[in-house]
Amino acid sequence: MNSDPLGPSPSDKRNLICIAVLLIATCLAYLPTLWCGFIWDDDAYVEKNLTLRDLPGLVSIWFDPSATPQYYPLVHTSFWCEYQLWELNPVGFHITNILIHAVNAILLWKVLVRLSVPGAWLAALVFAVHPVHVESVAWITERKNVLSGMFYLLAVLSFLRFWDFTQNANERGDDLPSQTKDWKWLIATYLCFVAALLSKTVTATLPAAILVLIWWKLGRIPFKKSLCLVPMFIIGVVFGLFTVWLEKYQVGASGIDWELSMWERCLVAGRAIVFYAAKVFWPTNLIFIYPRWQIDSKEIWQSIFPLAVLALMFVLWLKRNSIGRGPLAAVCLFAGTLFPALGFFDVYPMRFSFVADHFQYLASIAMITLGAAVTTVFAKRVFEESMYVVKFTAGTVIAVLMILTALQTQAYKGVEPLWRDTLYKNPECFLAHCNLGAILTRRGDLAEAEKHLREAIRIKPDFSDSIVNMGKVLEVQGDIDGAFEYYSQATKIDPNYAPALNGLGAMYGAKGDMQAAEMNFRNAVQSNPEYTTARINLATTLLGRQEYEEAGEHLEVVLKFMPDSRVVQDKLMEVYASTGRYEAASGLLERMLIHSPDDLALLGASGMMMVRQKKFPEAIAFFEHVLELKPNLPEALFSLAEVYKEQGDGEKSEQYLKEYEKSLEVRDLPALRD
Repeated sequence: MNSDPLGPSPSDKRNLICIAVLLIATCLAYLPTLWCGFIWDDDAYVEKNLTLRDLPGLVSIWFDPSATPQYYPLVHTSFWCEYQLWELNPVGFHITNILIHAVNAILLWKVLVRLSVPGAWLAALVFAVHPVHVESVAWITERKNVLSGMFYLLAVLSFLRFWDFTQNANERGDDLPSQTKDWKWLIATYLCFVAALLSKTVTATLPAAILVLIWWKLGRIPFKKSLCLVPMFIIGVVFGLFTVWLEKYQVGASGIDWELSMWERCLVAGRAIVFYAAKVFWPTNLIFIYPRWQIDSKEIWQSIFPLAVLALMFVLWLKRNSIGRGPLAAVCLFAGTLFPALGFFDVYPMRFSFVADHFQYLASIAMITLGAAVTTVFAKRVFEESMYVVKFTAGTVIAVLMILTALQTQAYKGVEPLWRDTLYKNPECFLAHCNLGAILTRRGDLAEAEKHLREAIRIKPDFSDSIVNMGKVLEVQGDIDGAFEYYSQATKIDPNYAPALNGLGAMYGAKGDMQAAEMNFRNAVQSNPEYTTARINLATTLLGRQEYEEAGEHLEVVLKFMPDSRVVQDKLMEVYASTGRYEAASGLLERMLIHSPDDLALLGASGMMMVRQKKFPEAIAFFEHVLELKPNLPEALFSLAEVYKEQGDGEKSEQYLKEYEKSLEVRDLPALRD
């Protein structure tokens, strides 16, 4: 390998083989994800994300932080581009995730070669097929991880082009390069860093990681040369604070589940670091949602974790001259990259668990690299004469990891397999019980749904979602009083919880108290203006009182979120027809016909709207199209007779009227019998 692995070299063929193996191994390990569908959160990020549908949506992705679940515009832009290509086909989204992950493995290899890490290619291969990354690759929403990881690694490579601190560095770090390379590489570093932040702000740790790498290679951090990292620190802090604010006030990471003292957060952090490292080196029993630890500062044993981490770092510091700075650098990189997800900042998933596999997508690189480097050095020393044993062992490990990864992807086939797999490994996961109960309710498996929802309520009595879902089960079963009780209970826990208010309104309506029903529907809409179910219920209530104007306003809002909903379209048609807004009705019908061009009811309604606007030729065209699809349909024949009569064409009108009468006679003929 030449001194510049990024440039041309005599070993280009070998490089291509290494890249091909990384790509093929990644694709083989993740091949089963092509049969996976959308899962948790994919609805908000992709399936029901209206910003993906048109150009104004793309503008909102970049300039309206509230338009998407999290402000990661590059991620949503990638989704937008994919939607334009294959709409909601999950296969395309999965292929993209796999390919980006494969690219990340290749970039990692290039970075490690540049840093002269022993076993660089082995580390990249392990990273590519390690099962702890399944959550980041097989879960479409976690495009955040793979995309931010790509820009993160590109930023490192660019910085090494700007300042190659790996060259001519002795132990004291005195022999530094006298000049840096072209400043365009520093600009490229900044741009890649910003792109990484716009994909996921966990990458804000990058400038600190670069400082660790510099210390590792040089034994010190040259102050003046390191000043070029100051803008990155500033940008990272700004993005990080903005994300913390969004997590709290937009995503909802606030409340009793996040009320931890600083020492309790240290307990979480220490335990999490040990947990993540263990999963890297022994990736078994991987769970979508791990059990949430009970943190108690009074229990002495819980203090062992943070103290052990600090003790390990202290020992490695003391041993830095004898064993090298690499192990300490790896531990610092691991803990530092994990820092945003260690519990010191409130993030929404902490409500369910303090740890998640996707949190260590980038951090795992440090432990994987350390393991590969130590293994390579040890193997060369002990098995120098029989390296085939080492290669066979390494190949076996890679094969096992690939199999484990392929098996782990099975949990991501769909939402129901995901929650069932979670409950099999974590029976106390109240979220899995709640969401599985909701799925079973929609499918009509009410007995099993009720069992899971009651279990969810037992585990976490103050989780409003479980209580509301239990109310829905009873509502479907016709137990109005029981459903009313659960919806009321949910509003006591969270007075502004829109689904609970909507359910309560529906139960008041079932009891005949329409005034109370309307009040609760209004409260639900006020609490969550994007909660379409409450708006539809409120509009339906208003239509019952013939308050068409306000009902139409609510339905038009709903139509923006559910543009293909036939229920909403039909109700809005009723509003337009009742208020004489025939042009608006025609425009809506035109949109509906794009998706259902041969729908007889829509064609007939379109013809009637043309009649009401005195656009007789257009009306005739619609009714004739109906007859092309279904000849001798009495309703279409009669409508044509009336239209020609309005036009003053008595001959045509009489012709269609006779055909109409004849069609009625044919319709009334008795069926032939043997």
